[in-house]
Formats: sequence, C-alpha cells, structure tokens
Amino acid sequence: MNPVSRLRSSSRTPFLQVVKTAVAVVAAVLLCRLVIDGPFPTFAAIAALLVVQPSINQSFVKGLERSAGVVLGVVLATGFHLWLGDAVWVVLVVIVLAILLSWALRLTPTSATQVGISGMLVLTAGVVTPNYSADRILETVIGAVVALVVNALIVPPVLLEPAHLAVARLARDTAAAFERIAIGLTEGWDADRWHEALLQARALRQQHARAEASLTAAGESLTMNPRGGRHRTILQRDVAVAEHLRVLVTRVTGMTRAIRDNTAPGLRSDPVVGSIATEVARIGADVRALSARVEATRIDALDGTAALDEGPDPAEAAAPALTAPLRVVRPNSQHWVLIGALLEDIRRVREELLGEDD
Repeated sequence: MNPVSRLRSSSRTPFLQVVKTAVAVVAAVLLCRLVIDGPFPTFAAIAALLVVQPSINQSFVKGLERSAGVVLGVVLATGFHLWLGDAVWVVLVVIVLAILLSWALRLTPTSATQVGISGMLVLTAGVVTPNYSADRILETVIGAVVALVVNALIVPPVLLEPAHLAVARLARDTAAAFERIAIGLTEGWDADRWHEALLQARALRQQHARAEASLTAAGESLTMNPRGGRHRTILQRDVAVAEHLRVLVTRVTGMTRAIRDNTAPGLRSDPVVGSIATEVARIGADVRALSARVEATRIDALDGTAALDEGPDPAEAAAPALTAPLRVVRPNSQHWVLIGALLEDIRRVREELLGEDD
C-alpha cells in the first residue's frame, strides 16, 4: 500500500464542521486580543482547533482534557524556569518530566500530549513570568469555551439517522437469514449451499457491531445537545431493537452452522424438519415485521426532525406468528441431534420475540 495514501481519510469531514472550526478560531483569537494584552494568542487558536468535535459532548471532553494539560504544562514550565532558568537542557528536562507526570497521573492521550507541548511552548516563547503563564492558561480556557459555544450554537450535529438505518438494515438481513434456513430445509440444500448461508449469517455479527457503533455515536451526538428532544426516544427504541437482534443473530448463526455440520441427503424427507422449516419461515416473517416497525419511524435527514409513529415500540413486537410448540412423538434415529438443536433454538428465539425470560 502506498504510504502517502494513509494521509487521506476514506471520507471527508463535514463541511459544516470545517466552517465551525474556522469561526471558533477567529472568534477565540479576536476575543483574546480584547481581553489579554500580549502576543498572538497561540494557545487560544490551538484550543479552538482541537475542541471543535463532531458532537457537543466530545467538544466538552476535549476542552477539559486540553485545559488540564495546559495548566499542568504551564505550571511545570514556569516553576522550572524560575528555578533553573531557560537553558536548552531545562526545556528537555521539562518535556521528559511532563511525559513521566502524565504517565503517573494516567492522563488521557490528549492531556498527556498537551502537558509536554504547553511546557515547551512556554519556555521557548520568551520571557516567562507568573503573569505570562496565567495569560496562557486564560487563552486556553477562552479558546476551549468559544469552541464549545460555537459547536453548540451552529447547528449541533444529530447522528441518529445513520444508526436508525443501520438497525433497520440489520433487522431485514437477520430476517433474510432465517428465511434462508427455511428455504434450505424445504429444498434440501447440499453442504456447499449451507456453507454459503453460514458465511452470510456470520457477516451479521460484524453488521451488528457496526450498528452498535452507530448507536454509540448517535448517543454521543445527543448528549448535551439542545436539539436532542424526541430524538432520544427514537434512540432508546433503536437500542432496544439492537439488543433483541443481538440474540437473534447469535441464534440464526448457530442454527445455520448446526445444519451445515449435520446435513444429510434424507433430511428433507423428515416430516419434523418440514414443520421446523415452517416455524423458521414464520420467525423470518416476525423479524421482517420488526424491521418494518423500525422503518415506520421516519427521520428527516435535512433538518434532523423526527416523525414518531403512535404505534407500539419496535422492540415490543406483537404476538409472533409461531404456532404452538412442535410435538416430536418419535425422534429420528439419524437426525435427532440436529432436530433437537433446532427445536431448542426455535424455543429460545420465540422467547426473545415475546420478551420472556429464559
């Protein structure tokens, strides 16, 4: 792989965030010039650049981390300057001590890096005095606060739509996985076809992980966000659905693997297997109905508003289409292990769809 290609991201930063960063830097610098009489407010500009993040909560955390790092770095540098002067070796000592202090205090990477950078900038910027150090701390606080305010006032992002679509897509694909099992049992697939079905079922795990990551990002974007409102209700519903789907994905993967490992030419002719295929098809219909209920909650991507339906929560599915438990009067001497495993999985899936305790 070309090393230069690593310098580029797979996706662009939203242009709105670029604009907010520029506005925050300009506002922070101008405000510092009015409040503090001194050189160019480098610390304020750096703070504004770093604190503008995709969500308000992330901006708040970044502001705290940077402010803490700057305070420690400036205090450390000022103390050593007053004690030992401003020789080159003093700067090196401060940098090394900043690294060790960050390690000892278990600071986050942002704060740890900032301790050393702030100390180095203070010692190499010119005459260091207590007033100079206090001004640099004030610059940082102003830059962080301005960035946080700008991020909150200029269309704070709501990242609910990608998570909502990911959950709906996961529900559809999980339903398709159950339907593949029903079709395979009915048509009598061979081991190769079942192996392909297993690979598709296993891919649902990664898809579920991506959906959970999107839900986490959505929750992050709603924290401290004045535009949260009813979005939080939709997020709670989607989180509940994703938790149900986590169990269903595990079950459908296990069922597909069990059939692949134990399939036999005579499996299709077993009457109990035919009944199992019918039940699994009904499971697929229930999960597809769950997906439809998720999709019924619409999100307007342009203005971030949400349209909530007045029906039941998507996670609270209606009574599933499963019939009464199957009765196996005499177990098949060749396929009884597979049949027993599938019946147990159907029972557990039914409990999940009904919200019953195991």
